[in-house]
Amino acid sequence: MNVVDSFLAGLDPLTMLGVRELSKLRWRCRRGLLENDLMIEAFFNRYEKDLTVKVAQALYDLMDLSDNDLMDLFLKRTELTQDLYTSERQEVLDKIRK
Repeated sequence: MNVVDSFLAGLDPLTMLGVRELSKLRWRCRRGLLENDLMIEAFFNRYEKDLTVKVAQALYDLMDLSDNDLMDLFLKRTELTQDLYTSERQEVLDKIRK
């Protein structure tokens, strides 16, 4: 069981994140590349009050990518590959790009 499964397990995908879940998500989203951190921080500043379990899972999945791959996605140099694409991940990516 990975970190996501352990604290999101059994929660309805449409459930809003609580303080604990949001804190864990923010910690997981910390990156080594400052530019990624700045874009992710802007995402949290805009959307943290509206984050659901479903969005958190999509964001966790994106955080499994390397910093350089994330930066390429954020800057629209690349798009989600077919094996990574889900509507939830694309929605999160679109929000981060704003």
